[in-house]
Amino acid sequence: MREKILEKSKELFLNLGFKSVTMDEIASSLGVSKKTIYKYFKNKTELIDAVTLHMFNTICTGINGVCELKLGAIHELFSIKKIILENLKDEKSSPQYQLQKYYPKIYASIKQKQFHVMQDCVVDNLKKGIETGLYRDNIDLEFISRIYFNGIVGIKDKDIFPLTNYSMITLMNNYLEYHLRAISTQKGVQELENQLKLK
Repeated sequence: MREKILEKSKELFLNLGFKSVTMDEIASSLGVSKKTIYKYFKNKTELIDAVTLHMFNTICTGINGVCELKLGAIHELFSIKKIILENLKDEKSSPQYQLQKYYPKIYASIKQKQFHVMQDCVVDNLKKGIETGLYRDNIDLEFISRIYFNGIVGIKDKDIFPLTNYSMITLMNNYLEYHLRAISTQKGVQELENQLKLK
């Protein structure tokens, strides 16, 4: 039951926002009483904390699975983007914005976790890209990995990128292309063009 509550809550939070969804709505969507939810989570904040961690772990597992496939560096990033979009299901409610505004402690904690995972993942990807001649060998790994993370977080800022103007898919696609064009060699750009054709 706990798993069902997490999955249904995730779906509602991504579509309607963390602030907007009530415990009553979650219970009603599941066809259970609110008491059932409170058996597993003592309040909404605890449920949100569990849902964000659940989403984070699911995405991490997916990313690790992609990394184990030993794909080329550029192909790997496109595959990771696909995993993230599948899990966020083109979020419609700026959940990150609501999380940041109404549940700042949870937001700060998850952002810290994301940073550490992404930092390692991006640095590994950059090294692989340099070794295979897809990325320029004079890039600063530490700087690029941090700027990449900052950009991924930044494109979710609904004041700068309102969801009425940009879907999450468009933002992710544009940002990934922007990132790769900045660091790729001629060979890398060719691989990027090939990946873009497959979209």
